[in-house]
Amino acid sequence: MKKLLVTGGAGFIGSNFIQYILDKQQDLVLLLDLDLLTYAGNLENLEPVKDDPRYRFVKGDIRDKTLVEKLFAEYDFDTVVHFAAESHVDRSILEPEVFLTTNIIGTQTLLDAAKRHWNLDPDNKHSREYRPGVRYLQVSTDEVYGALGKTGMFTETTPLAPNSPYSASKTGADLIVRAYHQTYGLPVNITRCSNNYGPYQFPEKLIPLMIHNARQDKPLPVYGDGMQIRDWLHVKDHCSAIATVLEKGKTGEVYNIGGNNEKANIEIVRLILEALGKPESLITYVQDRPGHDRRYAIDNTKITTELGWAPAYTFEEGIKETIRWYLDHPGWVERVTSGAYQRYYQEMYQQQ
Repeated sequence: MKKLLVTGGAGFIGSNFIQYILDKQQDLVLLLDLDLLTYAGNLENLEPVKDDPRYRFVKGDIRDKTLVEKLFAEYDFDTVVHFAAESHVDRSILEPEVFLTTNIIGTQTLLDAAKRHWNLDPDNKHSREYRPGVRYLQVSTDEVYGALGKTGMFTETTPLAPNSPYSASKTGADLIVRAYHQTYGLPVNITRCSNNYGPYQFPEKLIPLMIHNARQDKPLPVYGDGMQIRDWLHVKDHCSAIATVLEKGKTGEVYNIGGNNEKANIEIVRLILEALGKPESLITYVQDRPGHDRRYAIDNTKITTELGWAPAYTFEEGIKETIRWYLDHPGWVERVTSGAYQRYYQEMYQQQ
């Protein structure tokens, strides 16, 4: 990996991955971050690397075929890590079309560009020969598997059964990636992660939302009875897992990534209140989300046994670090919740 295209790198997981990979991969020549900077994209997340000579930022849409083609031609990427996606379930219920076009058509646009530029005989529809060392990695989610009962875990062979427009759009994208491998021989991998938490997460998600509201003594909205169970993965563990798949993953394979930390939502809310010294009377139960999956759990066996990766964080240490990060960065939280962070791009790039 010498020239890396990261899509959605100004988002929560993408920005953590960019910081991680620039720190760990000293032989990396170029990392280009393509991001449309929608409401969840925040270039402030990349302040620590903005002066790294290997880092480039381009504001743009992954659905823009002309732009994507231009970037591949200009920078000659050998690796793509595709984070860019609409990802909030509640928003997908209100605006499913945005999720379908971004998550599926955007993925296909990237795959087409990679296939054209990496295939050794791109005009021959039967050619399955590619430049050595190229790799396309699709960052997906455990939500493509649907929901579990009280027992069991998702494996890579669990049937796909999405229950929301968001997870359906991610499932569609995964299947397009698989098809490009099966039909054209494109070197791909798909990773499916459990719920991430950590620094730079947009405060519409459970953990940062609860921290933000609790600090201000605002009600903490909890869906239904709060007993929805998720497997929580620290974002830095997720980044190390992706790097491991890029280095060691077998072409065409899917790898599940989980944190081995099953927790009910209400348990996390109460833990945050206790850490902040706030009363449980702030908890407000609200009507449950339509189609809300009851339980997710990831089986890590494949990536652990075949590639040697394992999560480093326990939830107990990870949540303490995360709460501390949000307490230590009140300015970041204020700019994100007020929308002021969106001016950062204009201030940093529009005058250049």
